[in-house]
Amino acid sequence: MIHTYTLNGHRMVVDVNSGSVCELDEISHALLRFAGEDMSANLPEQAKTAFHSYGQEALQEAWAELFALKEDGRLFSPDIYGSYQNAGDLAPVKSMCLNVAHDCNLRCSYCFASTGDFGGGRKLMPFSVGKKAIDFLLEHAGNRRNLELDFFGGEPMMNFEVVKAVVAYGREEEKKVDKHIRFTTTTNALLLDDEKIDFINREMHNVVLSIDGRQSVHDRMRKRADGSGSYQTILANIKRLVEKRGHRGYYVRGTFTRENLDFSKDVLALVDEGFKEVSVEPVILPEDHPLALRQEDLPRIFEEYDRLAKEIIQRTQEGRGFNFFHFMIDMEHGPCAIKLLRGCGCGNEYVAVTPEGNLYPCHQFVGDPAFVMGNVNDGQFDQEMKTRFSKANIFTKKGCADCWAKFYCSGGCNANNSAYAGDILTPLQISCALERKRVECALMIKAALAD
Repeated sequence: MIHTYTLNGHRMVVDVNSGSVCELDEISHALLRFAGEDMSANLPEQAKTAFHSYGQEALQEAWAELFALKEDGRLFSPDIYGSYQNAGDLAPVKSMCLNVAHDCNLRCSYCFASTGDFGGGRKLMPFSVGKKAIDFLLEHAGNRRNLELDFFGGEPMMNFEVVKAVVAYGREEEKKVDKHIRFTTTTNALLLDDEKIDFINREMHNVVLSIDGRQSVHDRMRKRADGSGSYQTILANIKRLVEKRGHRGYYVRGTFTRENLDFSKDVLALVDEGFKEVSVEPVILPEDHPLALRQEDLPRIFEEYDRLAKEIIQRTQEGRGFNFFHFMIDMEHGPCAIKLLRGCGCGNEYVAVTPEGNLYPCHQFVGDPAFVMGNVNDGQFDQEMKTRFSKANIFTKKGCADCWAKFYCSGGCNANNSAYAGDILTPLQISCALERKRVECALMIKAALAD
């Protein structure tokens, strides 16, 4: 399976199964329409006729180069991944999202978590549950040594004392079983002060800092509980944290909705504030929600991704580049085969824990009683549901096996698939379209910067 496209003057071909990506000249790109998996060394007569204007010598040379790529396994390569689709079933749990706060000091218009309480009332996790969560993670980690735990909410800094206590407990317990937990946190930054900033920069392997780009967009979407804007306070706090963080990992993360389809301006607004690691992601909401993205918005969104890709190329060439999360593809040291097939491992390698200790496949399933997997307080863990999620991969999800971008998205988000397409195995089509476009941009950027 191959995918060809032209973007920003670059003629690209992706060989899906091998992961090979090539930039082609005009003749080779044109000839690929005649090439197939049964491609032979001889130039087809139809191609000689259709492209006679290029000259027979040039056609023969281009065809020979394409055939050499095929023989080398970089075009029309066979699918070797089918044998891996059951690998990783019932894998150890290596990652956990700890919802330490089902409460928030913001009232974001697009919040998937019902403005922080996940529809179940505002509450904070007691340390006793956080302690049990660490015990659960270490107990179910099997032979995995490196583990991950993300403090989430709501707003986790509303429960800062428990965050500190859980980290301290985790550091003690990991030593006893020769494991290492990489702690991370996601925060809206409104409560950050020097104590919290220093703690995050000392203890957190990565930190995600929520801000929506331009002040006009941010303050319209991310209001405080009293209805006032939050931009100026949040921006100042994030800048202080990033400045003190040095080279350790972070992202400033925003969301774009139907009200700011010109979101490339929000990305660049964050970059111009000095941030080099930026993610502005599409909102996922019910179709009838006024902020929801719709199929008719796709051409405009695609234009924004194109505009952003060109800006990245220009700024990088000028020595002032930045990373945009959805354009980051590691073509040399990418994910292992199991990761390519399954993505995040939701419900299998990854679980979420609520303030009461309930287990869910991930934080986006929290609040849906159909997806309760157990509770850390009594050790219950639904192995049947874990098995179900372990089988969710690009070979079991509808349409994924025939999609050229399958190894870049791994079948999409299980939670979004379930909430908006009705089944974890039914990909949300608007998300599929956005992912394919982002991958095209990302690969074109690689080609442009290689030039």
